[in-house]
Amino acid sequence: MSRAAEFRAMHHHRAPGDPLVLPGPWDAASARVFAEAGFPALATPSAGVAASLGYEDGQVPADEMFAAVARIVRAVDVPVSADVEGGYGLAPKDLVERLLEVGAVGCNLEDSEDRVLKDPHAHADWLAEVREAAGDRLFVNARVDTFTCGVDDPGRAIERAALYVAAGADCVYPIGAPPEILPLLRAGIQGPVNMGAPTEGGPTPAELGARGATRITFGPGLQRRAARALREIAGLLV
Repeated sequence: MSRAAEFRAMHHHRAPGDPLVLPGPWDAASARVFAEAGFPALATPSAGVAASLGYEDGQVPADEMFAAVARIVRAVDVPVSADVEGGYGLAPKDLVERLLEVGAVGCNLEDSEDRVLKDPHAHADWLAEVREAAGDRLFVNARVDTFTCGVDDPGRAIERAALYVAAGADCVYPIGAPPEILPLLRAGIQGPVNMGAPTEGGPTPAELGARGATRITFGPGLQRRAARALREIAGLLV
C-alpha cells in the first residue's frame, strides 16, 4: 500500500468518538515530537509554518513553504499532509508535482483569498484538475471558508462541500464552523469531515468525533501554545 493510500484509509470506517487526530507540526523538531508521541500521521498548518519562518500568515513564498514541508517529511516516518493555502497560483499539475516532490501524501486547499470567497463552481473545476493530475497519489482536503468569511448559513457550506466532493475531494473542512452545528454539517456532507479543535477549552477531539467529525486538525494553535510556553521560559531567564 502506498503512503497516500495508507493515509486515505485512516479516514474511513472510524467509530463515533474516535476521529483521526492530526497534530500540526511547524518544523522538523515539532514533527518528531508528535511522531514519537505515537500519532499515525501529521498535517502541517500554513500559519504555524509561516510563524516558524518569520512570516505573517499567507505571506510565505511558495518555495519556502515547500522546503519547510520537505524538512518535516524527512524528519518523520509517518504520512504528512501539507497545508498549501490557495495553491500559490500554481497550475494544478505543477502544484501536484511540487507536493509529490517534497513527499507530502495530501494537501489542504482553501476556497477564499484575502477573506473573500472564491466562486464555488470555478473552485470546484480547479479542484477537479488537481484530482485529475494527482490521481490517487494525494489526499485532497478541500477547505470551506464560509464561516471565516462571515457567512453563517450552514446550507452555504454544505452546498460548497457537495461541489468539492463531486470534483474529487477526499474530505472537506468547514473551518470555523461552530461545534454545535457539526451534526447538521455531518448530515449534509458526503464523505469525511475535518474539524478544527481548540488547543485550550471547548470540545475535545473525542467529543467532536461523537458529533460527526472524521478528523481533527489544530491549525496554528499548537505552535502558538508552544511559543507562549517559550516566552514564559525566556521571561524566567531574563
